Amino acid sequence: MGIRNKIYFASDFHLGSYPTSHSLDRERRIVAWLDHIKTDAKELYLVGDIFDFWFEYASVVPKGYIRFLGKLAELADLGVKITLFKGNHDMWMFGYLKQELGAEVVSNEKVLQIDGKRFYIHHGDGLGPGDAKYKFLKKIFRSRFCQWLFARLHPNLGIGIATRWSKHSRIANNNEEKFLGEENEWLIVYSKEILQGEHYDYFIFGHRHLPYERSIGNHSTIVNLGEWINYNTYAVWDGEQLTLETWNSGK
Repeated sequence: MGIRNKIYFASDFHLGSYPTSHSLDRERRIVAWLDHIKTDAKELYLVGDIFDFWFEYASVVPKGYIRFLGKLAELADLGVKITLFKGNHDMWMFGYLKQELGAEVVSNEKVLQIDGKRFYIHHGDGLGPGDAKYKFLKKIFRSRFCQWLFARLHPNLGIGIATRWSKHSRIANNNEEKFLGEENEWLIVYSKEILQGEHYDYFIFGHRHLPYERSIGNHSTIVNLGEWINYNTYAVWDGEQLTLETWNSGK
């Protein structure tokens, strides 16, 4: 094993999304990437929507993802610190992954000081202007009462409903993402508002599905991690700089 000195960031795997055959191919690709980084990773941040749906019943979790979860367990056993962010598709994470992987589960943002640089990390859902309908629904879905109600459903019914919902998501329909300009990209607008109050060297988000890296403000950079259906992109911090990279399984 090499020196563990790199920190990796990825998001929006959407494992389990329709069609499931594509999800299995994607899972194998992600596992190959994780196998590649295990030699030098000291930390791994998975920034939301890792699963297209996730709900932990008291003694039941969604079936599948065994290759992916097994590889995460291997990384954890090697000493890699794993942090999972709740996304809008997998916000119903509770204690299972913390128990099995020793992972930290983050509900909203996480602020880090790494090698003298300040990082602001969030999945990205519900931030910035607009999207009032989703912001309202997010409060409902994250409420303990809503979670309690859903837990009353038999897993076959609850997970079945979520699977049918998945067929209508933008991932399933493979909608093309285009950069809308800084004034219309809500995560850039949000980050610039944050910078008016305090400085961060890096903002890292998922959710948007379009990978990009842009300078904003004075000595600040925003990185959107993209997704693994079309782009296979991730970011890596090597102790001095953050770069957005693309996984090529043939390398």
